[in-house]
Amino acid sequence: MNERMGKGISARTAGSSGAALTLDGFLPHRLSICAQSVAMALAKIHADRHQIGAPEWRVLVVLAEGGSMTAKAIGQRSQMHKTKVSRAVAVLERRDLVVRRSNSADLREAFLSLTPAGRSLYEELAPGALEFADRLIAAVEPADREALHRILERLTQISTEIASDIANGRSAR
Repeated sequence: MNERMGKGISARTAGSSGAALTLDGFLPHRLSICAQSVAMALAKIHADRHQIGAPEWRVLVVLAEGGSMTAKAIGQRSQMHKTKVSRAVAVLERRDLVVRRSNSADLREAFLSLTPAGRSLYEELAPGALEFADRLIAAVEPADREALHRILERLTQISTEIASDIANGRSAR
């Protein structure tokens, strides 16, 4: 661990009363670095053997969990921007891993689902992903795992609230 990061998470420098910011102690930065590190490591599992990127993997998992869904629903479930979902779906369709079926009730959208090859790829990749997750959680003391879960849930909730406040013209504070 970076020695500066080991000193704790505080956006402000010691003794600072102003808006001084230290990147290594800035919680959003630390979370982003952690998420990127995890995503890159997980992507290696998928990319090396199956030439599949993280967005495509997320779409596969969401469809394996949820069955037939619209791209919009996939984006909401996976927290991916619609452009990223669209690109991932296009890649998966070209590889015959996902099939698109038009929605007769609303021709502007389509239902997406895994093909048998897509389901097979998901079933092949899932054990490695679960093993990866097991290895990650093993780095956290058993007594701290529930706290980690609660913290992640709370940070996600608060981030959503702050984004909503900003979108509605309220301060981030």
